[in-house]
Amino acid sequence: MNYNIAVIPGDGIGPEIIREAKKVLDRVGNVYGHAFSYTEVLMGGVSIDAYGVPLTDEALETAKKSDSVLLGAVGGDVGNSRWYDVAPNLRPEAGLLAIRKGLNLFANIRPAYLYEELAQACPLKKEIIGDGFDMVIMRELTGGLYFGERSTKEVDGVMTAVDTLTYNENEIRRIAIKAFDIAMKRRKKVISVDKANVLDSSRLWRKVVEEVAKDYPEVTLKHMLVDNCAMQLVMNPGQFDVVLTENMFGDILSDEASMITGSIGMLSSASMNEGKFGMYEPSHGSAPDIAGQNIANPIATILSAAMMLRFSFDLDREADAVEAAVQKVLSEGFRTGDIMSEGCRKVSTSEMGDLIAERI
Repeated sequence: MNYNIAVIPGDGIGPEIIREAKKVLDRVGNVYGHAFSYTEVLMGGVSIDAYGVPLTDEALETAKKSDSVLLGAVGGDVGNSRWYDVAPNLRPEAGLLAIRKGLNLFANIRPAYLYEELAQACPLKKEIIGDGFDMVIMRELTGGLYFGERSTKEVDGVMTAVDTLTYNENEIRRIAIKAFDIAMKRRKKVISVDKANVLDSSRLWRKVVEEVAKDYPEVTLKHMLVDNCAMQLVMNPGQFDVVLTENMFGDILSDEASMITGSIGMLSSASMNEGKFGMYEPSHGSAPDIAGQNIANPIATILSAAMMLRFSFDLDREADAVEAAVQKVLSEGFRTGDIMSEGCRKVSTSEMGDLIAERI
């Protein structure tokens, strides 16, 4: 079977980590009899340099015609980059918003799993993490504050900025259905996170989620305010199975969850439409301070490629093989610098990719 993947290396460490994910995918193809073809697409700062915009219409069309999208990272140093001396809609990250909207990628799936081998890298006390944790954060991705109307203008002599948070019931319902579907394949627990004690949008969110829950009698639903959820993630992460939340809350909580796994370099993600099409990317940023040094951790990108195999291509066996290879490399004591601990062997970005590919 041949799969056409639109590849977006992007900025910073993006090209380095994408190279390793492709290396692993090619190994999967050789072992299991698949062919993966790659069409490179420019997005972010590199697209600004080439075309003056973070995402061209042609690049979006190429992504639409692919079977899935594999993304590295976009953006640079906000305080020291020509890419940010422009209007917000022309900055690198605007390409992310545009491609998510253009591909209708409304469901962001971010697993947060603590590998036993990395328990020492977790910043939480051992008595807090217990036997570890395994959660999925389901974040609505194309609505809410990031996509609402915004303005900055003078009001009564004072500069005033306005950002509008808007959700309709259909947007909420479709992400809730995705969350409950995933919960049915896991431990059948959904915690829906909102700010219903203050926000009308959250009160509608809670109402619609409760309606969806009626169709999933096997799944336990619990509501949690976002400030409490942020606290609970570092007090008792093992209680979470599927966390369902809106765009901005999910953005913040998923980064918090990533850090308690030991390193943001370990956290994969998938952004899906209503079918099987998805864009797969690590949860971390472009890390311009270490770009080009061959020291970045490629595991999150490799695990994102495994999610692509599983969710877009229905290649569960192959996805299992990639995840098992990552586990084996960690159990053998190989580490990139961000997850390094005493007694382990430090390896480069490319060496980590080689090690994982060899074990498939």
